Amino acid sequence: MNESIKSLITSKTFQYFITGLIIFNGLLMGLATSKTLMSSYGSSIHLVDQMIVAIFTVEIILRIFVYRLNFFKDPWSLFDFFVVTISLIPASGNLSILRVLRVLRLFRLLTIVPQMRVIIAALIGVIPGIASVSLVLILFFYVFAIMAFNLFGETYPQWFGGLGASMYTLFQIMTLESWSMGIARPVMETHPTAWVFFVIYILIVTFIMVNLFIGLIVDAIFTIKGNDKENSDEELSDKEQIIALRNEIKELKQIILSKG
Repeated sequence: MNESIKSLITSKTFQYFITGLIIFNGLLMGLATSKTLMSSYGSSIHLVDQMIVAIFTVEIILRIFVYRLNFFKDPWSLFDFFVVTISLIPASGNLSILRVLRVLRLFRLLTIVPQMRVIIAALIGVIPGIASVSLVLILFFYVFAIMAFNLFGETYPQWFGGLGASMYTLFQIMTLESWSMGIARPVMETHPTAWVFFVIYILIVTFIMVNLFIGLIVDAIFTIKGNDKENSDEELSDKEQIIALRNEIKELKQIILSKG
């Protein structure tokens, strides 16, 4: 029985079924944001949602039954367990915040789709590198914010009137959102040489530091894909060796039979 259940939950058909349910559940959650639809079909949407949660619960129970304690040693399985458990807790009273967290069910796609798991694994793998780059970035933010406060704080207090306001403005500039017409050019009307400050800041923070984040993630993805390719190559070589051994055994049998 254990093997039959395992073959069921690991089959591609079952995985496609669960993936389809997650996507369909996400569409239902989107429809639930419409007051018009909820006033007309709210009870039906709620009923279908409960049915989907019941199927997810049965799936988790089957996985726990098959894998036992190993289920709780797998981080992806623990995440699925956490998401489904939240869906089962009544979201009323002090627990009403759990109604918002139920949307985390959509993240189960990350645990099912292999390509998404690669990206998440890459993000987790580069956390130490991202933390180091973040510290350097915060240092640049802090230094440039103090400089901007001293240079432009008196004339433009709404943007650079304090450390917090200055850092927030520099964050907006880092995203390149309305930095030129919205901030830099108005400041240059009073401080003609302010362009030097903004250009140097963008070159360092936006073009160098931010791209370091992207570089770390891309490098991690290529590393993971490279490891997966090596593992698949090793599996192929093992299969080739087995096939070669089988062929040699067949040849030996034929030789023995011919001599006999």
